[in-house]
Amino acid sequence: MMEKFEEFLTGIDHPDHRERTQEILQRVSEQYPQLATVIKWNQPMFTDHGTFIIGFSVSKQHLAVSPENAGITHCEEAIKQAGYDYTKGIVRIPWNKPMDYSLLEKMIEFNMMDKANYTKFWR
Repeated sequence: MMEKFEEFLTGIDHPDHRERTQEILQRVSEQYPQLATVIKWNQPMFTDHGTFIIGFSVSKQHLAVSPENAGITHCEEAIKQAGYDYTKGIVRIPWNKPMDYSLLEKMIEFNMMDKANYTKFWR
């Protein structure tokens, strides 16, 4: 599954950011083997039956996690408790803060459940 993300990961200049992003993508891939891995808009994404579940992008300051607005709204308190900044559609995980994997799982599992019968890519 991770082969699809190889080119994206190679394009991350900072070695620590590349390693951390790879670790997070690998963990999601292993924990949710039923999700398909795709690159769209130059971003690694996980989909379920053709619908978007979660996507990632990188910047100098953070890894951006995108669970769509509904995923953020559902997990808003946990996002605040983790100390992450967020805006419409994106949660920013600073490179100097640990990844809250239980929060990531909560966002993924909410989207899988909420979009179980959804047929479009985006909400």
